Amino acid sequence: MKPPTSNLRRRALLTAAMFTLSSGLAPAAPAVAKPFPAPAFSLKDKAGQAHTLADFRGRVVLVDFWASWCAPCKASFPALDALQEELRGEGLDVIAINVDEDRKDADAFLTGKSPSLIVLFDPLGRSPEDFKVEGMPSSFLIDREGNVRFRHMGFTAQTKADFRREIGILLREGGAHAQR
Repeated sequence: MKPPTSNLRRRALLTAAMFTLSSGLAPAAPAVAKPFPAPAFSLKDKAGQAHTLADFRGRVVLVDFWASWCAPCKASFPALDALQEELRGEGLDVIAINVDEDRKDADAFLTGKSPSLIVLFDPLGRSPEDFKVEGMPSSFLIDREGNVRFRHMGFTAQTKADFRREIGILLREGGAHAQR
């Protein structure tokens, strides 16, 4: 039996090929039809500290699933980090969940980077299964109440513009934001 991440990697490579063949366009209509509670997770960061999604309740959260072998992830990672730096004070937290089976691959990807976003590791691939991730990168925008409101698969310049618009919508909802 192959680990879940191997299947995820296969699907992600197929998805990347499909995006390449379709001129790199991100799927239209990333909003979810009906908001649903984001799946819970407890994952560790590079220092071994555990983080749960519940730790971010009251904030807008962008959860991004990425892997070192994912070509679009190389472009999305710095863009998401820039969003984190720009909008943290307004109530946004970006959580980048790495799904590499071998931690050294993720560490090599991160060499020379000092991201301000929160990097967590899930080598067993349980959290992407819970979120029903179908390709890499996949991102989920979660409102202050913990509900998934928008999702994206792949990454293009349009995705970044969509993130800005959607994050703006979620930040304006619910009044004052929780401080971290």
